[in-house]
Amino acid sequence: MTEYDLRVNADRLNRRIAELAEFGQLPGGGVSRVAFSEADVEGRRYAMSLMQNAGLNVRVDPAGNILGRREGGVAGEGVILVGSHIDTVPDGGAYDGALGSLAAIEVAHTLTHAGYRNRHPLDIVIWCDEESGLTGSRGFVGELSTDDMSRPGKDGTTLAEKVRRIGGDPARIHEAKPEPGSIAAYLELHVEQGSILHSEGIDVGIVQGFVGVQHYDVVIKGVPNHAGTTPMDRRSNALLTASELVLAVDRIVKSTPGRQVGTVGRLIVRPGAANVIPGQVDLTVELRDMDMTSLQPIWEAISKELEDLSAKHDTTVSYELRQSLEGTVTDPGLRAVIAEVSKDLGLSSTEMPSGAGHDAQKLTKVCSAGMIFVPSVGGVSHSPDEFTRPEDVANGANVLLQSVLKVDMM
Repeated sequence: MTEYDLRVNADRLNRRIAELAEFGQLPGGGVSRVAFSEADVEGRRYAMSLMQNAGLNVRVDPAGNILGRREGGVAGEGVILVGSHIDTVPDGGAYDGALGSLAAIEVAHTLTHAGYRNRHPLDIVIWCDEESGLTGSRGFVGELSTDDMSRPGKDGTTLAEKVRRIGGDPARIHEAKPEPGSIAAYLELHVEQGSILHSEGIDVGIVQGFVGVQHYDVVIKGVPNHAGTTPMDRRSNALLTASELVLAVDRIVKSTPGRQVGTVGRLIVRPGAANVIPGQVDLTVELRDMDMTSLQPIWEAISKELEDLSAKHDTTVSYELRQSLEGTVTDPGLRAVIAEVSKDLGLSSTEMPSGAGHDAQKLTKVCSAGMIFVPSVGGVSHSPDEFTRPEDVANGANVLLQSVLKVDMM
């Protein structure tokens, strides 16, 4: 039997995506299965039952990740790790993360049904809490400390308490990290979350790497005062500075050659009353690019304009680099495998960067990692309207299956 004789059961996979969407289903059709919520706990229980039905030995690691093992037949071979996540953003959709997780389980199910004897051990993984900070994959690669686990979140609950809720063991978080060289490769299937594949009619995206992120918190302060009695020429309106800054970020990022993007995605106006001149605005500026060296000069141009706007509107400003994530690249060998498999399956493909962060980004720190994209209709993601066509679901799962088989024979 050659690897190309095997195909996933597409009907079963699409049905399971719909079934998983019932956990956290919203009246309007979306899904809210936020990490550590009751819906997430129930969804994890459902996923573990599928893993067991696929013949996997299931466990939860100290970081709260679900792993299902299919033992390999050759001693000393590294593990092939395949998976994604099932938690969603609030008011999200049915495909982000869920597709890759359920397709990984379907791969294991297909191999078991076919009686395939893999050389390498195969671990199917469902990472915990991808959406709010890649918690599970960070724990897996050794980036979560006991201090991280004990620090209260915005809801006042520590991460340790949340991880314990899903069966993890924060006291043993260091044990989640695999031994050096123990993982042969990591593969992840995901919806694109953009419109390139769908708009250009391409079946498969081969992810080149993941963009770096610089996230700045900006505070602009003016003077809150009565909106009816303060003359227009005697105002210190923080919102005017903020408003022009939003436009400046868009203009500066667009006018700089390259593929970088910039976003002001959060803006809080205080005190937020109709009859009070805004005295303070808190906002974020987020810059992303594969080439991190391009981001600093862009931020310098933005911060220079921010200082000028502050002087223009008689406000004061402060800012802090809150987060800086380096861009990473996927393994060239795995990209070649995905490209070859796609061609052999009669599917068109293209190499492309990922503008979003994924668990695969963290796995590049401990092993060779590859990622497969399939089209999101209209590029919609993180939305109840998120949709990937059943045929694209099947295509992606078959590329994943064939890629696993090729890696297994290496």
